[in-house]
Amino acid sequence: MTLIFVALFMGLEFSHTLELPAKMQYDGPLYVTLQNTLYQYFGAPGPGALITLGALLFAIVLLFVVRKRRPAFYWTLLGTICLAIAFPVVFFLLIEPVNVVISQGTPASVPANWMRLRNQWEYSHAANFVLSLVGFSALVLSILCEVPANYPRNRVT
Repeated sequence: MTLIFVALFMGLEFSHTLELPAKMQYDGPLYVTLQNTLYQYFGAPGPGALITLGALLFAIVLLFVVRKRRPAFYWTLLGTICLAIAFPVVFFLLIEPVNVVISQGTPASVPANWMRLRNQWEYSHAANFVLSLVGFSALVLSILCEVPANYPRNRVT
C-alpha cells in the first residue's frame, strides 16, 4: 500500500512538473484561471489530499514495521524523510500560501506579485516531485535489499 500511495503522490507532483514549462508562458489572467479551476481535486477535501496524506502515513507505519530490519529500515527512513519534507514542509511553507493568495484572485484582479507566486508554486511542486521520486526509489530499495541473494527464482520459458 505504501508504494501505491507514494507512486500516486509522485504522479501528482510529476503532472505539475510536466505542466511547468507551458504555465511559465501564461499571462496573469490565464494563470489565475487555471489555478482556480484545474486543481480542484488535487487538494482538500479531494482525492489528491487523501493520496498525499496516505503516502506519508503509510510510510510512517512501514517505518515502524521494519524498524528492526537493517538495511531496509534505513532505506525506509530515507523515503519517509523525503515524503515528510515534501508534505507537510514544502507544501505548507511554500505551496499552500500561494494557493490562498491565488484563490482570491480573478482574471480581472490578478495579484500584483503573481509572477513571484507562480514561480514559487511551480518550482516548489518540481522540488516535491524530486523528493517524491527519491522517496519512492528509497522505498523500492528497502524491499529489494530484503530479497536474499539465493532467493529461488522461477523462470518461465
